[in-house]
Amino acid sequence: MIFGIADTEERVRAAGIEFHRIGIEDYPLGTLQKLDEHLAELKGFAALRFTLERVRNTGRMVRRDGPEAVRMANVEALLVGESDSAGNVADYLGLPWISISLIPPLLQDDRFPPFWFGWGAGQDRLSRLRNRLAIFLLLKIAAPIFRDVNQQRKAWGLKPFRRSDEALSRLVRITQLPEALEFDIVGEKPAGLHYTGPFVHSGQRPAVEFPWDRLDGRPLIYASMGTLQIGSEATFRTIAEACAGLDSQLVISLGGGLDPARLGKLAGDPLVVSYAPQLEILKRAALVITHAGLNTVLESLSEGLPLVAVPHVHDQPGVAARVKARGACVVVPRHRLSAARLRKAVMLVLQDASYREAAQVLQRAMQQMDGPGCAADLIEQVLKLRSI
Repeated sequence: MIFGIADTEERVRAAGIEFHRIGIEDYPLGTLQKLDEHLAELKGFAALRFTLERVRNTGRMVRRDGPEAVRMANVEALLVGESDSAGNVADYLGLPWISISLIPPLLQDDRFPPFWFGWGAGQDRLSRLRNRLAIFLLLKIAAPIFRDVNQQRKAWGLKPFRRSDEALSRLVRITQLPEALEFDIVGEKPAGLHYTGPFVHSGQRPAVEFPWDRLDGRPLIYASMGTLQIGSEATFRTIAEACAGLDSQLVISLGGGLDPARLGKLAGDPLVVSYAPQLEILKRAALVITHAGLNTVLESLSEGLPLVAVPHVHDQPGVAARVKARGACVVVPRHRLSAARLRKAVMLVLQDASYREAAQVLQRAMQQMDGPGCAADLIEQVLKLRSI
């Protein structure tokens, strides 16, 4: 079963999973869209601060509503998102819990840049110093979150956290990021962290109508900037202009955030849809233009497809940096996005076979993984040790 807010209920139940709603007063239906629309207006550290404030408010709600909801559901263990506050609820109720990360894992390790930043993981002294400074900065900005957490832990009679990484599970941490996509580092990987591979389940995708008869047989470029529409109209127009005149057909998926009619006629006359059956489209594509959300990246690499990434917020810069480090991606920073730069990146990836070859190396590595199965085995193993 999953505990969540109203905006997540329909999708969870459609997957056949029991759902328990929390945050009824704080997060009525439609709240996520309003928050995302506001985030779309922000850039840089303003976007970071807004995101951290969202995490803070959600944490307060989880610690307030979580204990009673978990008691009523008679659960015996919790799987907790790494940025979630429910591990504190589990500690309060005396339940074992495991950290799950659907994005690159949270690491206070100067061998890794925080995923909010789009640089590589150089192992020299200056690179590690830069990483330490970035980690310090993020922890400074996030300090109000941990003050709230420790205040509640004291009220519950729990030992306060001295370090933010103590808020992660002491049993096991699981991330869907494949180890093949993680940065190469010097030394052992972080203790207790397991890279299991993608959690993609095609059977849980709703059916989506698509005008397959409009595909004309040219190499297909698929563009998707996710469901969080950040400056999306201008971005999609730039993508269309960049691809116009190439010997390729551009398919743009708007992710439900825009009406195709609102964009009007775009350069090159691309095929524009509100939603696309992404897994099926990727099987026909030659290249993907993406915001570098981890799910789209993993689904693309699972088909051996090279990428052009235009990351913006959250984990997207860090995901793009990892794919770039593996040679399967060209990154165009959003603040430098122009039709000319994007066109140059698209042509490079289409013409230089090394990008597709690098993507296929990652594809072969991922084909050896059973992400959901591996995660389930780890969870069962750990919880059996606790005699659940």
